[in-house]
Amino acid sequence: MASNAQQPPESQEQREESVRLGFGRFKVALSTVLTMEIIMHLAVIFAYPSSFMDDVRKANTTTGGALLMVLRMEERGQIAPNDISQLLDSLEEMGYAGTASQVHTLFLEHTGNRTMVSYRRLPPEQADKMLTFIRELKETGGTLYDKIQPIPYIKDKLYSVNKVFIGVGMEHRDEHGGWKTLSSYYGIFSVAKGSSRIQIIEGDPGYGKSTLALQLVYDWCNEVSDSPFSRPDILICLNLRQLGGMESIAKAIRQFALPRDSSLERHDVEQLINRNINILVIFDAYDEYPDQHSVDNFVKEILEEKILRHVDILLTTRSSCIPHAISSQTGRIRLTGFDEAAREKYVRKAVTGDDEEAVQKILEQFNINPILGDICQAPLFSAMYAHLAHEENMPHEIRSVTEFFGHMITCFHNHAQNKLSESGKSIEHLQTHANTHAALDKLAFEALTGKMQQLVWDQTLFIRELGEDFYKLYVDVGILVEDEVYDIALGKVAQLKKVVRFYHKLFCEWYAAYHLIKCVKSFRSWFYNFTKNIDPYDLQFVFRFACGLDQAGGSKVVKLVRKKEDGARFAVLCALELKEGSHDILTTVRGIVSSVIRINSNDSRLLQRSTIQLLELASQHKIPISEVVLFHSFSSVDPDSLPLVLHSGLCLPPLSTLQELVIFTEPGREVTVDEWTGILNYAKRCQLLKKLMFYWCLLPWMDSFPASLDNVEVVWAPWFCEYYSLRSGRWQNEDSGEILTRGAYDDLVTKFRERCSDTPWQERRRAERE
Repeated sequence: MASNAQQPPESQEQREESVRLGFGRFKVALSTVLTMEIIMHLAVIFAYPSSFMDDVRKANTTTGGALLMVLRMEERGQIAPNDISQLLDSLEEMGYAGTASQVHTLFLEHTGNRTMVSYRRLPPEQADKMLTFIRELKETGGTLYDKIQPIPYIKDKLYSVNKVFIGVGMEHRDEHGGWKTLSSYYGIFSVAKGSSRIQIIEGDPGYGKSTLALQLVYDWCNEVSDSPFSRPDILICLNLRQLGGMESIAKAIRQFALPRDSSLERHDVEQLINRNINILVIFDAYDEYPDQHSVDNFVKEILEEKILRHVDILLTTRSSCIPHAISSQTGRIRLTGFDEAAREKYVRKAVTGDDEEAVQKILEQFNINPILGDICQAPLFSAMYAHLAHEENMPHEIRSVTEFFGHMITCFHNHAQNKLSESGKSIEHLQTHANTHAALDKLAFEALTGKMQQLVWDQTLFIRELGEDFYKLYVDVGILVEDEVYDIALGKVAQLKKVVRFYHKLFCEWYAAYHLIKCVKSFRSWFYNFTKNIDPYDLQFVFRFACGLDQAGGSKVVKLVRKKEDGARFAVLCALELKEGSHDILTTVRGIVSSVIRINSNDSRLLQRSTIQLLELASQHKIPISEVVLFHSFSSVDPDSLPLVLHSGLCLPPLSTLQELVIFTEPGREVTVDEWTGILNYAKRCQLLKKLMFYWCLLPWMDSFPASLDNVEVVWAPWFCEYYSLRSGRWQNEDSGEILTRGAYDDLVTKFRERCSDTPWQERRRAERE
């Protein structure tokens, strides 16, 4: 599998050439926007001679005059490849704010540059406020990115995000709805194809969404020269977890993005962010936003582009929690986690330094257990495990996410107990609180499942619910984190108060799982009614942890989850949390494989491996597997051992009890003779196979087929609505009944390539032939 470690950005020469070409396109686009009226007004402001005005008037068309104007502005330095602020300021000054916004958008679309704001045309008071605003945003940003804690209980060693950040694997959604690799976070906005200024960064829990957001803040605050995120005039990062009930973005910025003693008032912020300048707002953790289901909130209005349409928005969220308000033009970026190269890079950069022996010791732990490696595809898990493995011996026999996370929690508590016992104090109360936490379980569960997901609590109320000793322990351990915030009530002085939250939402889900399993075991009807109103995947780790924490209750969870619409895939993840020795694991497996099992290209390696494990378990115990669908995930066939190799690098071995195999290739793919032969040989190894189907691909011509496939129905659909069945060693059109001759096949090849000409696969084929 290709490395997803951060790729080097393009060279200086490449960037300059890209900007030059983009600026040329911008000049042409600008000439279509400038009316004769605007040209005349600009000429007066720029003090152009009357002879130039005559030349413009003599031009045969408005566009011709506009081109003369564009060239003159370039000659005079009023527009340049890296700055058009003088033109924008002049348009605003003349009252053409709408045109200024349109020109700004064109400049961004064609060059990718976010032109710097010009202060000289601002009134002195406004210019001073703008400079204060930027300075204070950078001060506050520094307090955000300089407090990274890879291990919660190590409070005396904080990292700057730039010291631990490693580029995770990233993909962007293309115009066909597929996903393409994005080599660097530098390209987040440059790959946007639509007209929307909004980009969604999605990923599974622990995949580094918030860390990426902090890296962007770092780039802007420190003006990292080659980062595109150093270019906005203003960058604002807001954690949506904190914004429940907040009525405006101006208040949110004043309260959470500026120092408490800032001289700027809310109305100042509102004026500044409404100026026609380049602003990037990062909304972090939409999946934790308390008002996400509210019909009336400022975040929804921004996402629907009803307000602040000139502002670039970057929103991070879990893949299961994409806002409904976004348009089809909204850009989508997906984080795919750490591969082996990225994991090693992190260990060297953030954990061991140049200690090669320590590096190899940690990496060996990942390599011994492939399941552990897949779990640590999530950067959060990878970082925590690497730091702990550097400090102490860690188990490598981990078989599930529940085992992994449970061990992390145990390490945290052991550290606190060891620290206390070294001082000669009793640790009995610590052990009690570590093992007895029903009040915290209930509080976490209600926070995640309530109408408003509120994951920040007032410290006083929190202590009242849990008790001071319990609270202090969990803060010391690092599971709970204290924050100081201040509330600005209208017309009142800002009040400082302490709030508390979990170190990460996954910790909240861990304790909520204890409460869920308690309810499942006690009230089965409650669980049925509970899951009627929610999508379990929104709380996937609550359900998965619950299955791993209690086998009997977990089996009930899997059974009920499987009954949900499209619940089979999620049931796989839950089932693999059950211990293999549990009495009803085979009953659970039997129920899951009786439905269609899909392995998608965008599934995490952990989900793919879990699915393969479950299929192998069914095959070993002679349990019939109804149907397996490989959706864009098939890569090749291993010619020696005959497993199907997936794009993730994992292998699907022959399954003796598989009854139906369906392969959806990437649209436009042409299967080679070796691949086709390998698939047929794979099918021969699946003794109970009754049906083999291929979609969206071109199969190679073969004069004969293995006789052993006579009892297998083979169906091929190069595109929808055209199906061929293999009968007596020949392809037959299912509609017309005609046999596919070699001549007809050659015509089909031509037609296939024409219909699929704009697919990525065919584009690559043509590029290779050239």
